[in-house]
Order: sequence, then C-alpha cells, then structure tokens
Amino acid sequence: MAKQEVVSTTDAPIREKGDFPTTDIPSLEKGLDSQDIPESLPEIESKPDDMPEAPEGGTKAWLCLLGASTALFVSFGWVNCIALFQAEYETNQLKQYSSSTVSWIPSMEFFFMLFMSPLSGRLFDNYGPRLPIAIGTFMHVFGLMMTSLSTEYYQFALSQSVCSGIGASLVFTPAMTASMTYFRKNRALAGGLTIAGSSLGGVVFPLMAAHLIPKIGFPWTMRVCAFLILGLLLITNLTISSFLPHAPRPFTLSAYIRPLRETNFMIMCISSFFLYWGMFVPFDYLVIAAIDYGVLPAMAFNLIPILNGTSFIGRTVPSLLADKLGRFNVMIFVVLFSMIVILGLWLSARSEGAIIAFAALFGIGSGACIGLGPVLIMGISPMKEVGYRMGTVFAIAGIGALTSPPIGGATAATSGGIYSYACVFSGVNYFISMIGIIILRGRIAGWSITANV
Repeated sequence: MAKQEVVSTTDAPIREKGDFPTTDIPSLEKGLDSQDIPESLPEIESKPDDMPEAPEGGTKAWLCLLGASTALFVSFGWVNCIALFQAEYETNQLKQYSSSTVSWIPSMEFFFMLFMSPLSGRLFDNYGPRLPIAIGTFMHVFGLMMTSLSTEYYQFALSQSVCSGIGASLVFTPAMTASMTYFRKNRALAGGLTIAGSSLGGVVFPLMAAHLIPKIGFPWTMRVCAFLILGLLLITNLTISSFLPHAPRPFTLSAYIRPLRETNFMIMCISSFFLYWGMFVPFDYLVIAAIDYGVLPAMAFNLIPILNGTSFIGRTVPSLLADKLGRFNVMIFVVLFSMIVILGLWLSARSEGAIIAFAALFGIGSGACIGLGPVLIMGISPMKEVGYRMGTVFAIAGIGALTSPPIGGATAATSGGIYSYACVFSGVNYFISMIGIIILRGRIAGWSITANV
C-alpha cells in the first residue's frame, strides 16, 4: 500500500507516516475522496514507523491483563467504596461534622487518584508501567496504614485522601493503559476486562469492611484491607508490562499544552468532566440516602456490593459489543441509559425494592461508562502520548469527582435531607456529557446514525 504523509491542518491529533488500513473502515469512506477524509477516524491512530502491529494476545499480553485487572481491583475498586466511608465516618469517627464536610474525604481520594493521572501517565510514557506502579504500591498501602491510626479530620484527609489517593493514581493509570497496548481490534474488550477488576474490588472490599468492622473495629479492618492490597499489588508488579517502546523524553511545556488546543480532545475532556460530575452523586450518597429513606443500615451497606457487582456486567458486555457495534455508539447508549435510571428511578425511589433496583441498574450503566471511557481516549490519541493524554482527561474528570459529592450534600441539606435536587443535578450532568459525546462522534465519522464508530 502506498504511503502518504498526512499533515495536520486541523486540531486533530498529529498523524505521522504510516499505512492507513482503509479496509478496516468500510462504512466511513464511502463517497469520500482523499480531500474529504474526516479529521480523525476511530481505527486510524497515530502509529510511528517503528510501531509494530499489536499482537492481539500472547503470554505477555494475558499476564499483563491479569496484572492490570489486579491493579484496578485495589485502586479503582477500593475508591469505588466511597459510599461506605461516607456512611462510616458520618455515623462514627466524624459524626460531629456535616454530611457535606465529611464527603470531602472520600471525594478527595477519588480526586487525587484521577487528578494525578497526568503525572503517572508521563511516567508511563517515559519509563513504562513498572516504575509508577512500584511507587504507587508503597504510597497506597502506607496511606491506608496511616488511616488506621487516624482520629482527626485532617489525619483522615492526609492519609486516605492524599497519600492513598496519589498512590492509587500511580497504580491505576499505567495499568489501565498498559493492558490495551497489546490489543487494537479487541481493545474495548481488553479495556473492559481490565477495569472489570475494579468491579470485583468494589464487591469484596465493602463486604470485608461490613463484616470486619463490628468484629475487629475500624483500625484493624483498614490494616487487613491494606495487607490484601499489598499482596495483590505484588502480583501486579511481577506481571505488568507494555507493548509500546518507552524512553525518557525531555519535558517541553508546549507538548503538554498542545492536546488541550485540539477540539476533539477538549470535547472528550469536557464530556468526561460532566460524566464524572454526575456519576459521583449516586456513588457517594447511595447508602446514606437509603438509610434516610428508611432502609435498614445492614441492607443499605449491601447496596455497594450490589452496585459494584452489576457493574462487572457493565464493564464487560458493553465493551464486547463496542468492538462490533462501534465504541462511540455504545457509549452514547449507556450514558443515556444511566441518565434515565437516575431521573426515572432514583429520583422517585423510596421503597427498599426500588432502591435496590436502582443500585443494580446504575451499576451496569456506570460500569459501562467507566469501562468505555479509556477506549475512546485511546482512539483519538497518538499512541506515543497515550499515557499523558489519558491522564489529562482523568485529571479533568477528577475535578468533577471532587466537587459533585459536596454539591450533592449541600443540596440535600437545604432540602431537609431529601436527595431529589441531587438526583436532578446528577441526571442533567449525564445529559450534557451525552451531548458532548454525540458531537465528538459526529466530528469523527459524520452524522450518519448507521456509522459503526
């Protein structure tokens, strides 16, 4: 196939010399000549001449997938339990503080996990996944050990939110990225299987905590969880790898600002911000809202493993369908589904059965949104910059994760403990995110509803 050099005259990711596999995109180029090719195509990524084709499997690929899934189990899976800590701190350790004030601790943990992703992404691009994951292993475990000794608000914030949160970031972003470097045609499925580990972590950790806290107390429960995290991260450190070549590159500010000048990348950032701004209201207040509505505490705490258990379905099945039906198509559907579940069910749910149904359905929708997000980011990013670009999107999304729980708590406080306004706030943010993804899809592949993109 003849090679052609594409010079970026738009704000799309810069594409270097390489063969363009036109046979992989039969539905996108019909009726287009070489002057009409869209500014970016979902399966045409920046691939330098020395970048071999992804192996789509092999021993190293499957071991990396195992290690990455384990890393997501102890990082994203751990912080998926923010509703557990919201309820625990609000009713015990920090009961003298308001719901909105307490919510800063779990929301800051998620914020630091996402906001520090550009740093962990840069370390991944320059050195591969092993260095950041090794540093993150120490910080994540040390932070949780210090949390077990905490008694004051600032101590919980420094140990769990800052130290453990940054450690989780250094584990999460490189592991999430590394596993997908071995796959291209089945990248959505690989990403879904990787992030499915966080669903299992979101089931195991709250069940452990719920059973251990009454028996051995909160401090020793945190230590047991920290030891489990340490053991699983040892597996990650032994099995993780990357198919990409990694070499230290000099830091230039322009290289890190340039992606923010690309319209497609900025649309992805803004859509992700509103998605996480909406998503973390139910994540944070599911348990405490259920208790306020009359659900027994024992049942309310079980809502967390129910949500995270069904999110396993959301993080695998839609990813499998996305490789066949189009990744943007499936993402738009699952965002719409989540918005309907929030506004149509959680807004009016007051009975135990309705709240359980919401937890299960929202788990599927939120799991799919989380699982497909990194795949979309990789689809619009040059491979040599994928770590930093993915980290940048997560950092912007982290601002949403940080601010939405306090906003939800403040709206509940002003409405007498009723979470209706918080539900509306969450649903509207999902709607704005969906509009952004629709616009991005249109810019990439045109406005045909049958385009497989």
